[in-house]
Parts: sequence; structure tokens; C-alpha cells
Amino acid sequence: MKKDKAVFRRLPVGAEVQATGGVHFRVWAPRRKRVEIMLEPDVGTSCVAAYELESEATGYFSRLLTDAKAGMLYRFRLDGENMYPDPASRFQPEGPHGPSQIVDPAAFGWTDRDWCGIHIEGQVIYEMHVGTFTRQGTWKAAARELETLSASGVTVLEIMPVADFTGSFGWGYDGVNLYAPTRLYGIPDDFRRFVDRAHSTGLAVILDVVYNHFGSDGAYFTEFSDDYFTDRYENEWGRPINFDGKNSAPVREFIIANAGFWIDEFHIDGLRLDATQQIFDATSPHVLAEITCRAREAARERSIIVVAENEPQQVKLIRPVEQGGYGMDALWNDDFHHTAVVAMTGRNEAYYTDYRGTPQEFVSAVKWGYLYQGQHYSWQKQRRGTPAVGTPPAGFINFIQNHDQIANSGLGFRLHRLTSPGRYRAMTALMLLAPGTPMLFQGQEFASSSPFLFFADHPPELAAAVRQGRAEFLSQFRSMATPEMQQNLPDPGDRETFERCKLDLSERERHAEVFALHCDLLRLRKEDAAFSGQHRGILDGAVLGPEAFLIRFFNETSGDRLLLVNLGRDLHLDAGPEPLLAPPEERRWEILWSSESPRYGGSGTPPVETDEGWRMPGHATVVLFPQPLETAVAIPNTQD
Repeated sequence: MKKDKAVFRRLPVGAEVQATGGVHFRVWAPRRKRVEIMLEPDVGTSCVAAYELESEATGYFSRLLTDAKAGMLYRFRLDGENMYPDPASRFQPEGPHGPSQIVDPAAFGWTDRDWCGIHIEGQVIYEMHVGTFTRQGTWKAAARELETLSASGVTVLEIMPVADFTGSFGWGYDGVNLYAPTRLYGIPDDFRRFVDRAHSTGLAVILDVVYNHFGSDGAYFTEFSDDYFTDRYENEWGRPINFDGKNSAPVREFIIANAGFWIDEFHIDGLRLDATQQIFDATSPHVLAEITCRAREAARERSIIVVAENEPQQVKLIRPVEQGGYGMDALWNDDFHHTAVVAMTGRNEAYYTDYRGTPQEFVSAVKWGYLYQGQHYSWQKQRRGTPAVGTPPAGFINFIQNHDQIANSGLGFRLHRLTSPGRYRAMTALMLLAPGTPMLFQGQEFASSSPFLFFADHPPELAAAVRQGRAEFLSQFRSMATPEMQQNLPDPGDRETFERCKLDLSERERHAEVFALHCDLLRLRKEDAAFSGQHRGILDGAVLGPEAFLIRFFNETSGDRLLLVNLGRDLHLDAGPEPLLAPPEERRWEILWSSESPRYGGSGTPPVETDEGWRMPGHATVVLFPQPLETAVAIPNTQD
């Protein structure tokens, strides 16, 4: 790379303010012979100055402009013709079709110098869409809720994608300006202030990033180079990004640098990589491993986590690099979600086909993470998953709701609306006390009445295609393929669809019983050593009935814990020929916690182990702990 005198760069491309004065511009445009910076010295004026960039032998163009400064707007003029925003713009105040703005990340005054980052163990993740988390839909409004989230027991905020995209609302997965946080939620420093405030309350922040495709509207990459994309693979959402073909090195560099960018300039505590199975790379090391490595390097002395969504369930993503893996920390566990939904709703159509929601599936999910680790999977007519033996439980992120799965209910109904209150409480308890890493979706902790639907603001022609594509996707569910459902699917391009998804945070008080359920469970998970350890080797499970099972947590310090889950009717066991039911020697089981507590809207829990055998209440999860035979019942105060 050709370097101007006294130039310091954080990134290989983009506009970077220099401590010694001026701004250095660099862009990769190998298909162009001439690149100019069209600079607006005074924002809001029509005065534009043109400066030609110097060509580098590798297809890059660069120049230091001593008169440029933060806040100015600019575009690139290519071969003396059309003007385009910077592919590595740090902010697009008018959206992806408008000019780029020079941003100085060093101007922000961070106060989190004592923040050391996070490890995956012990975390509770909270998935958030900034545009719908509050009525205002801004970083500033979301920041006002951080103390409440921290007090509830959440430890990590997973922010849905914020790379800028066209339109006035969207999920963020069709981003086109990967270095520019969307103007819809505020300016870049609002994002920084949000992260800084989160750290002060003890919350980590990780960012959902999309490196498998670019959005179809506002992506000007091909104006600079045709080699951003490849035809060697097929991608579900558009043209695959070129990570291993001709002239792929600058493309890899562009993406890999982006991973470090968010960690470095926004103090993010990690990344969640979207749909990694659609990131194609036949070289070694794999680009996913390089992305993970760059993210950790950017964090310097801080610890971060890297999470992946991977539909084929390839455990190598979270194996150490020295064992042939990619070095990530955790994978989303769709298997846990799918079996939970079947158990709670009784529906196993479409991609739920290969799940029964049986007690054995839950015992296996708690013990082994993925249910499919190489077996035949009839829905896809192929094998699914890879062996996960030796994978730490924290490496599997368990959830019963996320943005995709709620929206895929067709009408955006949250799970508490699709099952009974008792089953919902019982499953929540299992998910939050199991040794995997639990994840909540925004509003889940208080049973939000707001749906979460698919919404995307596109130009009319593209909006029509998205609407049709969404209906076709949902038609894989037999129930949603019916004419009556197809006619009632919400229009993704209708602003009202977006507005309906905004949370009403006052429901924390109106739905206080559900909120208390989540807060108490997260406190129990944190404070009780049997649950906080997240060690697979110290638990086991057994099936007790058609819809009932137990999980035994062995712990020499605080004593064992017995988790009894019954998703069916009341169960009476006259005999208990199951060793895992036996209390420790000279002990008896007493109730520590129950999902049927009146505090959570339940109907109470009578003794479970009686002289007449075991009596397990229906639609309930009960936690038992051992007490000496000669002492009176003493239930720890975990539900205040």
C-alpha cells in the first residue's frame, strides 16, 4: 500500500481523520482509471470541490486532503462520470443513496477504560432490535432502559444488524454500508454512547453482522469492482460474496477489517455472525477463522465473544483453531428451540417435522446440545449436524424465541400466545436453568403483547417481490399455505407492520408476574452454584412419563438440585424406580422453586415427594433441593 507522508490508518479503506490534520481517503476501484473525491466543504451548500486521488498498483486509489475535516460530506466520482458514496463510509446521514460523511471516532470521550470484556461462560443474552425496542426507536431511548435490563439478570445485549440500509425501517439484514451505523437510530456517537452506558451498568454489547450477502438496494460495489461477487456458489439472498475467487484478497480484507472495526471504534464486546453456512470459502484459513481472529486482535486486552448462526450445525466453528476449528465461542441451538415449540404447541410442520417435543429430546438437548449430530434429517433429505462430544455447554445458545422464529409464526405471535401459561412458565424455567447459554428476545421477559413481524421498507418493485417471497417462504407450513392465511399475512412494506412491533415497556408493570418469573430464574441461575457452573459432566436426566422428565444437577458445594419438568397433565408415580430421584444420603427433597408459585400467576405447588409416591403438577417445572431428614422445611428466599 502506498502511504502518504505522516498518514496513519485504522482501516485499509475509507476516510480517516489524521491527528496531524486533514483526512486520508482510500478506496478499492480496480475497474476504474480515475477516481475523484467530490467534497462539500460546507455542509448544506452546493459548493463542491473535486480532488483527484492517486492510483496505486493494486487497484486502490488514495490521497491526503489537508483541508478536509470531520463532518464534511463527500462522494467518489468515477472516471469523470457518476458519483457514488464511499463503500467504507462511516456514516450516511441521508441513507445509502446519499453522500458519505467524514467521522472522527477518536473524538468520542469513552469512560469504560476499566471494562475488561466478557467470556461466554455465565452470560445471559438479550436479542434487541433498536428500532422497535422503544417507541422512539433510537439509541438514546434504548440507553434509558439499560439499568432495568441489567437488574433483571441479563448480561449481554445482542443488537440486530445496524449497518445502514435503504428505507425508513427494516430488520437490518439487507445492509449495504457495512461501516456505517444506520442513521435511523441516531448518529455514530449515539451508538458509542449506548455502548459506553451499557458497560457502566455491567452489560456487554455484541453486534449481529451480515457477511453472507449485501442488500439489493443501495449497494454500489460493482461500480468500483465486479470482483466483490462470485458466480461459483449459490446464495439464498442474492449474489455470493467473493472470498476465494479472482481478486478476492481486497474483498476478504474489506469484510475481515469490518469485524475489527466494530470492536475497535465502538468498543463492541463481540459479534454474532448471521447465516454462516452462506459464507463460501474454499481456502485455508477459512475467512470465518480470520474474521474471528481479527475481532480478537481489535479488542486488544479486552475479552470478546464470537457467536455464529449455522443452520447445518457444524461444531467446527467453535472448536479451537489448533484443533482445526474456527475459534468461535458459541452457536445458536435451533434444535432446542424446535423441540420446545413442538412440545408447547403440538405443531410439527415444515422444519419442525423431525422433532417430537418428547422428554427424551429435552434430556438429550440439555446433556449434549444439538439433537442432530449427523443423523438423517427427513425434512432436508440429508444428514444434519456434526458430533459435539466435548463441546462445553456454554457453547450452545438456547432460546425459545428469536426474531426469525416469532416472525415465522406468520402473524408474529410470541410463544406465550401459542401455548398455555403453565407450559410457557415451565419451558422458560428449563431454558433459563439448563447449562447452555440462554437467550431472550426483547419483550419476552414480560410477555410482550407486541408481535414481531418481518418488515422492510423498499421501493415499490422490490417491495412487491419481497412480499411475494415472504408468502412463498411461509407456505412451507401447511397451515400458512391456506388461502385464508396467505390473504392475512401482514405486508412487510407497510409501515403499520413495523409500528405494531414496537414494545410497550409499561407492560413490565402490567405483566409483573411474568417479569418476576424471569428475574427470579436469572437470579437463581446466577446465585445457585448447581446452575451457575454450566458443567455438562455433573448432570444427568431421565424420562418419567409421556411428557415428564427430570434433570439432576450434582453439586458437592451447595448440594444437588433436581429439576422436575412436566409439560402434560398431573402425574402420580406410585413407585420411583429411578436412581436420579433418590435424594443424597440422609437427606430429603424439598421445594426450592416452582413455576406454579402464585407470584407468577400459578396455582400453587403441593409437596412433590410424599408417602404416596411422587406427585408432579401438570404444566410445571419444580426445583427441589436436599434437606437433612431431621430438620424442618427451610426454603431459601429466592422469590422475593
